[in-house]
Amino acid sequence: MSFPLLTATAVLPALGAIATAAVPAAKRTAAKWLALVVSLATLALAVTVLVRFDPDGARYQLTESHAWIPEFGVRYELGVDGIAVALIALTAVLIPFIILAGWHDADPLETGSKRWRPTQGFFALILAVEAMVIISFEATDVFLFYIFFEAMLIPMYFLIGGFGDRAHEHGEETAATQRSYAAVKFLLYNLVGGLIMLAAVIGLYVVAGNFSLTEIAEARANGSLNMATSTERWLFLGFFFAFAVKAPLWPLHTWLPNAMGEATAPVAVLITAVVDKVGTFAMLRFCLQLFPEASTWATPAILVLALISIIYGALLAVGQRDIKRLVAYASISHFGFIIMGIFAMTSQGQSGATLYMVNHGISTAALMLVAGFLISRRGSRLIADYGGVQKVAPVLAGTFLIGGLATLSLPGLAPFVSEFLVLVGTFSRYPVVGIIATFGIVLAALYTLVLYQRTMTGPVKAEVKHMPDLRVRELVVVAPLVVLLIFLGVYPKPVTDIVNPAVKQTMSDVHKKDPQPEVEAAK
Repeated sequence: MSFPLLTATAVLPALGAIATAAVPAAKRTAAKWLALVVSLATLALAVTVLVRFDPDGARYQLTESHAWIPEFGVRYELGVDGIAVALIALTAVLIPFIILAGWHDADPLETGSKRWRPTQGFFALILAVEAMVIISFEATDVFLFYIFFEAMLIPMYFLIGGFGDRAHEHGEETAATQRSYAAVKFLLYNLVGGLIMLAAVIGLYVVAGNFSLTEIAEARANGSLNMATSTERWLFLGFFFAFAVKAPLWPLHTWLPNAMGEATAPVAVLITAVVDKVGTFAMLRFCLQLFPEASTWATPAILVLALISIIYGALLAVGQRDIKRLVAYASISHFGFIIMGIFAMTSQGQSGATLYMVNHGISTAALMLVAGFLISRRGSRLIADYGGVQKVAPVLAGTFLIGGLATLSLPGLAPFVSEFLVLVGTFSRYPVVGIIATFGIVLAALYTLVLYQRTMTGPVKAEVKHMPDLRVRELVVVAPLVVLLIFLGVYPKPVTDIVNPAVKQTMSDVHKKDPQPEVEAAK
């Protein structure tokens, strides 16, 4: 029997979470180091998965299948395609940086306030989320996926509500109330989506007789499973609704600005760069593969919603006074691009969408973590409280600028390639949608450059006059992310080589071919 590599990649952070939580309260530093070591070991396993995966091999590789609840057709089935491998690698790369960036975020206040939960709990919850996200990317049993899709809400609820941002202009009591509101809103939105999905999961079992993604998809392909058109569309809507909440897609997005605004910067990165990717990933894996006809039927409406997300998110980002909420609305706009690429039903669009998931995770992590370092120094999230930071902390300002330029998809940085592919793929099939979406790029330049101008340039405000530059730990967090942004911006081939075969399979699932160019290239 071969080593269960996929199981180990998910179980290791889960065991690490238990061990971290069990560290005595007096050993806070030991708990931090344990969590960091576990995250690095998980990264090593994720790299092993990446190395062992053959892009030109079978669609699902490193598979594991064991009976779990045979009476209901539930199996413990795991397998990864190129899209899952890329997102597992992204998750495993980001978690160590999230832990390092939040090294002091759960430390007790000097005043002796007991509002903060034990440090061990903070890092244990991060590892728990990592375990659940990874197994969600690996699961090829629909019921198994659903369990962890929902279970990850619990640790995220406590991370938002129990370990929120300490910087708040209205004082600790108001901050605690707003954190609780954000955590409850996050939980309720996602629970409603999950309950609707549960009904669809049960409906799928009634129709198909099992929960195996591969078996159901194979039955659909060979014609042995005939699903009525109306049934397929209702089931698709049940799955898509839950994924659109998680993604988040307009108008189901309103929980994200509250959650990211009230969470610490590392937890905000965990939300938008890691957890939310499960929603867009699931659209590719489950919606398109299980319900190809319904996916095609719903495409026009979904493209309209994606366009609204792009423009609406960018417009609201322009008007934000709060740094973290600005990044949150920018992420809503970026998720609009990702969903647009998925449902453009072209290989360029879907390759670009997958690459966008990876690049958005890295660029958002870079920008939000540097913003968190900035906020921790000044004690305020308000843009108006800053000015002239580049004169007193040039390295901080420089890395903030690189993260911002990546967010606006500057050529030479990673998000540019993915955004370009999404727009090209969309324009080739839906030119009007592609043209309108380009206005999101203009607005991205506006909110990013205005943010940098108001915080980093101009006269040095008295409150930031003695602000220290990035420390060694903070440089260790930011520098690798900047390197990745530049490397993948110049040379995205390592990621595209992994995801393109999986994208071709997805295109085959929905019976779509790329539009032929109207003018043939000169030979």
